[in-house]
Amino acid sequence: MTEFEDINFDEILDDAFGIISEGINITDMLDTEENSEQTVFPILPVRNMVMFPKVIIPITAGREMSIKLLEEAQRNNEFIGILTQNNSGIENPTTGDLFQVGTLAKILKIIKLPEGNITAITRGFQRFKIKEFTGTKPYFTAEITKLKDTSSKKKEEYEALLDNIKDLALKIIDIDPNIPNGANFAIKNISNNEDLLNFVCSNANFSPDQKQKLLEEKSLMIRAEKCYTLMHDEYRKLELRSQIHNKTSKDLDKQQREYFLNQQIRTIQDELGGGPESDVDELLEKAKKVRWNDEVEEHFKKEINRLQRQNPNSPDYNVQRNYLDFFTELPWEKYSKDVFDIIKAEKVLDKAHYGLEDIKKRILEHMAVLKLKNNMKSPILCLVGPPGVGKTSLGKSIADALGRKYVRVSLGGLHDESEIRGHRKTYIGAMAGRILQSIKKAGTSNPVIVLDEIDKIGQGIHGDPSSALLEVLDPEQNNSFYDNFLEMGYDLSKVMFIATANSLSTVQRPLLDRMEIIEIAGYTLEEKVEIAKRHLIKKQQEENGLNAKSFKLGNAELKHIIDAHTSESGVRGLEKQIASIARWVALQTAMEKEYDPKITIEKVDEILGVPRPKSLSEITGVPGVVTGLAWTQVGGDILFIESILSEGKGNLTMTGNLGNVMKESATIALEYIKAKHDELGISSEDIQKNNIHVHVPEGATPKDGPSAGIAMLTSIVSSFKNKKVKSHLAMTGEITLRGKVLPVGGIKEKLLAAARAGIKEIILCEANRKDVEEIKKDYLKNLKINYVQRMSEVIDLAIEK
Repeated sequence: MTEFEDINFDEILDDAFGIISEGINITDMLDTEENSEQTVFPILPVRNMVMFPKVIIPITAGREMSIKLLEEAQRNNEFIGILTQNNSGIENPTTGDLFQVGTLAKILKIIKLPEGNITAITRGFQRFKIKEFTGTKPYFTAEITKLKDTSSKKKEEYEALLDNIKDLALKIIDIDPNIPNGANFAIKNISNNEDLLNFVCSNANFSPDQKQKLLEEKSLMIRAEKCYTLMHDEYRKLELRSQIHNKTSKDLDKQQREYFLNQQIRTIQDELGGGPESDVDELLEKAKKVRWNDEVEEHFKKEINRLQRQNPNSPDYNVQRNYLDFFTELPWEKYSKDVFDIIKAEKVLDKAHYGLEDIKKRILEHMAVLKLKNNMKSPILCLVGPPGVGKTSLGKSIADALGRKYVRVSLGGLHDESEIRGHRKTYIGAMAGRILQSIKKAGTSNPVIVLDEIDKIGQGIHGDPSSALLEVLDPEQNNSFYDNFLEMGYDLSKVMFIATANSLSTVQRPLLDRMEIIEIAGYTLEEKVEIAKRHLIKKQQEENGLNAKSFKLGNAELKHIIDAHTSESGVRGLEKQIASIARWVALQTAMEKEYDPKITIEKVDEILGVPRPKSLSEITGVPGVVTGLAWTQVGGDILFIESILSEGKGNLTMTGNLGNVMKESATIALEYIKAKHDELGISSEDIQKNNIHVHVPEGATPKDGPSAGIAMLTSIVSSFKNKKVKSHLAMTGEITLRGKVLPVGGIKEKLLAAARAGIKEIILCEANRKDVEEIKKDYLKNLKINYVQRMSEVIDLAIEK
């Protein structure tokens, strides 16, 4: 296809006046054309230009079809019809892509260019209109109807209008630095009014559509009026531009000079392939690949326009560029497809985690509802339990089961609200909050995000991050989560949030209401053995460069490690002990020493050190010592409560770093004994003549709570009666002054701790029976549980006869 290139007026005028000086008369040539017997004309489509009669214009042709047309027309001395495309963006036009009115032209000269293209210098002669296209190969041909211009009856007015056009054209040439000097010479030397009008219409800075309308106008008077109007608008724009330029160039201070230098640098960068224009092009290219709604599209266009208006060397430019980079990298409406194979999901969860039946059941329920409804909002779960039970790794397994992306966000120690909501993008170094950064990292808008250690969030001078999470973790609000950096809402309703915590005591009540709490207790001995066999041993063998045959641990050895070398709810300590054995094996292997791959219990003790004592009978084998059950943030635990009598006046002393509530329990216990000493078989004289000292070992550890009430009373009664408490018995419960036993919390964790410690018998409040019934029976198979309502029952059960 042919294309119109920039015209060099000096060369054209040299060629034009050179041709005229050779004796070619335009009128003679027009007569020759009118008398020509040619009936079918080759049609040359052009774009971004319009040919006018009696105007010389160079046309550069690149397409093989156009080159062939021009060469044959020159060889046969034929006229050609030049038609303008109605859409300049079309590379291969059809007959429907061309205007119907054009100009017949004669080829004066053809110049062959080095790259294979040709430039034809053509002269227009007469307007024409397409009657019918007669062919399309090897180029367009058509029958035409020749059009004649109608002259004006008001000759004086017409000539005056042409004089105005000529004067205005000269003014435009003087004020526009882009027009070459040869144009001034051409305008002054054209004497024919029609030639002047067509020359101005052809070379003025009008759009191709405006020029085409001028060409189609048959009345020379109307064509001149329209041309003058367009020229006047153009002159006013140029004059205004010139005034602005003169005004701003008067005071060119340092800042302005730097600006112009920066503009030159920008131009150089553009030439080298960098700079702001390439930034915008790159962002627009990235935006084409993003799927978003009309509101987001409009916001993006506004921000792109803001970037284009900024100086690329200003700090604000980089801020805006970083913002748009982040904006286009967010997966706005990109969602991964959920896997609805519930049987497979159950296998994935069972393979990755042993036990944890409650949480597995909840995830499978969610998948079932999602499969049936297909548009369910994702639940917000909070897994609560001691360290090492697999809360964090469970999130990865859930993501695998659902077929979603997985991202973990650590909230421990977070004390700045902007870490959740992001910073305002007006600041240098601003960034989005961790939630949106996680979405960007995942690459989808429906990942599984684990908010780890949600109970460890702090509160500093920069706001409260846990309050910012209220919107994130509310299914009714997070469909338009507002991030300060993004400055618009983002839909988080399809994200599955899983929070983890060791304790709920430090979590805000409104935040707890937004989450579904799932408590994960510690593992039993059998579960720990299975977890070690399925996961921990293999993991440590890989991490220490060993294979499956390097060492083996049987069930008995694993139980010994758990009983004698660990004391925890989870399996993190167990993993450390197995890692110690793996490192010992690695050392033997590296030193090429022989060893037995089957690790025995004796070898375990040799590697891990002296085991802790198993029996509690030595500790509780004296009067006044009772085993109590306690709940801690890392799970359940046992504690010992001691009491001893000494001569005195019946004073009560308490030690062991006890809190006020625990001290009050001891006071209540003593007052109850004083009131009921006859029923308990204790003389009032013993109570009055002996001081009582109550102590809870591990004095460096703070202790508080009412659940040791019955243990304290039993300890004091045991000391007064000088009778031992049953070995392998533990108790927990609150007491009142009337001797009633009240229920306490943390029963599951306490019972698991008792089982780990070798306790065989438990005393609980009758009201805690429902808590015990919720625990799997396998966990309690070695425990005998006694339910009581009054302290007298506790004394009868606990103190040996």
